[in-house]
This record gives sequence, C-alpha cells and structure tokens, in this order.
Amino acid sequence: MPPALTLSAGLAMLLSAAIFGFFYAWVCSTMWGLDTLAPQVAIEAMNGMNASVRNAVFAPAFFGTPVALLVTAGLAMAAGHRGAAVWFGLAAGVYLLGAFAVTMLVNVPMNEALMAGGVPEDAAEARVVWAAYSAKWQVYNVARTVASGVVFCMGLMGVVRLARG
Repeated sequence: MPPALTLSAGLAMLLSAAIFGFFYAWVCSTMWGLDTLAPQVAIEAMNGMNASVRNAVFAPAFFGTPVALLVTAGLAMAAGHRGAAVWFGLAAGVYLLGAFAVTMLVNVPMNEALMAGGVPEDAAEARVVWAAYSAKWQVYNVARTVASGVVFCMGLMGVVRLARG
C-alpha cells in the first residue's frame, strides 16, 4: 500500500474519532451537566463554550474530517482499492450531511441566537429560554453524534478493505 494512502487513512480515522468523541461528550456529560445548573448560569456557560470552540484545535477535526476521508477515497481508488474508496467516500458524504450540515444549519444558528439574546435577568424567563434551547439543541446533537459514529465505522470498513488488499 502506498505510504500516502496509509498516512491519509490514519489521519481520516483520527479526525473521525476526534469529532465523534467531541459530539459524544456533549451528549453524555456537557449538556446534562448544564441542565443541572441555574438556567442563567447554563446560558452563560454555553455562550462561553460556543465562543471558545472556534479554535485551531477543534477546526482540524470539524473541517478536516471530510477532506481527509475524500483524499483517502481518491488515493485508495488510484491504488486500485475500489472497495475501500467507496467506504471512505460514503463516510465523507454521511459526515457532510449528518454532522457538518446539521451543525451549520441548526446548532450554530441556535448558538448564535442564544448568544444574541444575552442572559435574561429574570430567572423564569431564563428557564424558558434554556429549556427550549437545550431540548432542541440536544436532539440535533444526538443526530450529528450518531452520524459521526457511523462515519467512524464506515472508515473502519475502509481500513479493513485496505488491509485485505
């Protein structure tokens, strides 16, 4: 197997695992933890986390995953590994639709609206804002988590196909 293909497949799997783990952590701890706080504190904390996530550590996993998967698909195809190429290509498509698009079309606009609304001074108003935000946000986060998990598994299938020759 060409070294570039080996490196590309490894990077694709690393990035796929990283983004899956990122979304998964929000499912099983972060949002549940925020939901236990006073709504005003939860809103303030969520706004802080959303502002901080746009960074050079997060960007490679979020933006680089589909690129690495597509590059790996192309390299696999060029090396005669059609089955592996299909798995990596499909994984890129699932990521773009199920994780990237959901994030950009639902979660990010919700985050921006939460930030723009500020933290309500009235506790009852904050409770209404947080309850509506958290419930919807979590549904879409679960969707992108499942999609990312599927992407990781599809990438593994691509690696298995590469290993089989």
